[in-house]
Amino acid sequence: MTPATVLFEARDNTGILRLNRPHRMNAVIERMYEELGAILDSLPSDPAVRALILTGAPPLPDNITSAGQPVKEAFCAGADLKHHADGGRTPTEKKAYIELAHATCLKLRTLPLPVIAAVNGPARGAGTELALNCDFVLMADTATLAFPETGLGTMVGGGVTRHLERTVGLARARELIYTGRVLNGPEAVQTGLALASVPADHLLSEAMALAARMTDKAPLSMALAKSLMERAPSLTLEESYAEETKAIVACMESRDWQEGIDAFKEKRRPIFKGV
Repeated sequence: MTPATVLFEARDNTGILRLNRPHRMNAVIERMYEELGAILDSLPSDPAVRALILTGAPPLPDNITSAGQPVKEAFCAGADLKHHADGGRTPTEKKAYIELAHATCLKLRTLPLPVIAAVNGPARGAGTELALNCDFVLMADTATLAFPETGLGTMVGGGVTRHLERTVGLARARELIYTGRVLNGPEAVQTGLALASVPADHLLSEAMALAARMTDKAPLSMALAKSLMERAPSLTLEESYAEETKAIVACMESRDWQEGIDAFKEKRRPIFKGV
């Protein structure tokens, strides 16, 4: 049986989703996008998962390069160029591949849960695009990320031309896309791309700790906050007030709102059910 290209487990109300092609530094192929999309589609209906961590599976001991060296640990090395190099795709197939990649990024971006990218090694191209579609990026100190597309004769995708400017500003976004400059963890924090850079062996525990600060919050409140913050740049100030009014009323009509009030009065932690 062909190994799954992604692995999923739930732990402490947090889903951990691992890109799982370590022999290819977790480079993406169509099947990986399809499997990612299927899992992302299932998560909103899973009450046991209140946050998601996306990371890369580490290489196995027998993962050796063609030069006889051990394969490096990676988050995602981008598109698997071996699958593109044969030139066998028709224009229609090329377009379908890109649309699949974009559909997967959109699912990640709009998932009604907080999503943390735990970048455990190199992220390039499509890998950096996946990370940037998460709510937060945490990086190992030794990890790196970059957009190498202009040096490969291709173009950034995954909404990067929109998301990157919002994250780091227009001038820095242009520089990163035009030059393909590689950023390490501390540099990514300095530019605003990453929330934190930590020792590699602490990365997953730090991501779990961040997730734990959100998994006990009201799921409806979290989903509405994420949706409105994503839409905010396209709304006028008056429209933002109106949308926030709708969101607050929706929360006040939920059982979780009453649970929050009761817990406050009773000086206890609320137990939210997402209804």
